[in-house]
Amino acid sequence: MAQPKPTQKDAYTLILDAIDSGTYRPGDRLVESELAERFGVSRTPIREALQRLETQSLLARDGRSLIVASLDHNQMAELYAVRTELEGLAARLAARHATAEEVRVLKDMVEEDRALMADPAALARANRRFHKMIHLASHNRFLVQQLDLVHRSMALMATTSLAAQGRGEIAMAEHSAIVEAIAKRDEAAAYKALRDHISVAFVTRLKLESSEGL
Repeated sequence: MAQPKPTQKDAYTLILDAIDSGTYRPGDRLVESELAERFGVSRTPIREALQRLETQSLLARDGRSLIVASLDHNQMAELYAVRTELEGLAARLAARHATAEEVRVLKDMVEEDRALMADPAALARANRRFHKMIHLASHNRFLVQQLDLVHRSMALMATTSLAAQGRGEIAMAEHSAIVEAIAKRDEAAAYKALRDHISVAFVTRLKLESSEGL
């Protein structure tokens, strides 16, 4: 039986996933024909997907070319301001609504992710899974949608804060504190723990960007 042809949504998701995974990084040029060949998709849905990504500010114009967008200092600060509040709210709601099974998964994630300390890229992927689990445990679909948008924009940052020396160990301790608060149904503590976690990550990223500019 013949496989159905990829749709516009498939093309969009393929490109978005490639940006999110770091296959395409900020500043990389995206060529319609090359994308079509890479993903085995016709050029029309690729073109439409690129237009959609440009509209969402995930791609930018460089002359006649489209490149993966990057965030300047002010944009990054604005993104973290929104992320801090939304992530904190997700943790607060998770403390209120998470099932016992979701709490168990979060605890398991913290323990399993400790084995990834030496691999910042793998730890970054695990970190996204951890935060996504908290989003889902909030049981608020509208909040999850907004956080998905925020995390897409996070892919426009060239480096992960988890690459900083010692950040992995600190992040795992912060994750543990967040899960402990959620498990105890302490909404205020969960909110504060996750906000503090994002704040420390932002400070770490600012230091990384500052050192790269030297």
